Amino acid sequence: MDPGLRTALLEFFRRGEVPREVRLLAARGGLAPQALEQLGLLAILSDDSDLEVATVAADTIDSVPRETLSGFLARADVPEALRAFFRRRGIEPAATPLGDSSDPLVDRPDELPSTGPLETEGGTKMLSLLTVMERMKLAFRGTREQRTMLIRDPNKLVATAVLSCPKLTDSEIERYARMANVSEEVLRIIGTTRAWIKNYAVAAALSKNPKTPIAISLQLIPRLTERDIKMLTTDRNVPEAVRALCRKITTKARDRQ
Repeated sequence: MDPGLRTALLEFFRRGEVPREVRLLAARGGLAPQALEQLGLLAILSDDSDLEVATVAADTIDSVPRETLSGFLARADVPEALRAFFRRRGIEPAATPLGDSSDPLVDRPDELPSTGPLETEGGTKMLSLLTVMERMKLAFRGTREQRTMLIRDPNKLVATAVLSCPKLTDSEIERYARMANVSEEVLRIIGTTRAWIKNYAVAAALSKNPKTPIAISLQLIPRLTERDIKMLTTDRNVPEAVRALCRKITTKARDRQ
């Protein structure tokens, strides 16, 4: 089922790229950090090919108080496809929307895995010993230091989970956009999230990052200042296509003068 909601985390589930144990955790309501993603995951997992996962997701939906769920569905940020899913289950949006809190509707609190003090090398080793589920829990609810390490996780699902953390700050996004040791998937998600690329520092960092997918860099470059574009014309770290576009823009600007 497509809930009409597009987030990086949901795309992994939609494409079937998530291990069974992680899908089961999500089906219990214990994965998504925000209500909208939680309901989107439950809708997707209610059609899971694994009967146990689908049954658990349906039971979790049934555990949400009807009044709370109806009120949430009345909110303006809920996609119509998600409302349609719940209508088929006999649940209509309420006349009055629920408040704008993003807290999950199903609360499954559990302890975060212990990592001890996160020294740069030792902490990374400690995190690598955790399971995918444990690393995802830290990505959603851990510390800023843990997120900085997990954004570089070789498992794309874990790294993507960092970008769904409600505690994530603009300064962290800017920092990730500058990092050349994160996956292209992370940079692609940042570069296609409108709220983040409105920040000039983020757009500039992505444009200068040699690992940013070229299609995204080329879209962002026209937004840069003349000074930053000129610097990129001679930056050997970025792809030739990026330098070529910057030279073209610089030449046109000079010809207009």
